[in-house]
Amino acid sequence: MAYTQDTLIRDVLTSHAEAASVFEHHGLACAVCMGADMESLSSVATMHDIPLDTLLADLNALNDPDSEVDR
Repeated sequence: MAYTQDTLIRDVLTSHAEAASVFEHHGLACAVCMGADMESLSSVATMHDIPLDTLLADLNALNDPDSEVDR
């Protein structure tokens, strides 16, 4: 699954076991946030002033076995 700006945070968290650590790396506590069920990656990046492209790249790297994303 490729994550996009419209992907819900909860969908990311439930699709990959290491997703929470990527969010934490960006200073986000998405694994325990009530908004995770409703918020998209785009909205969380905007609200927390995180570059969306960087967040998407780090999350999508989870699905690439050759990636060495910083988790």
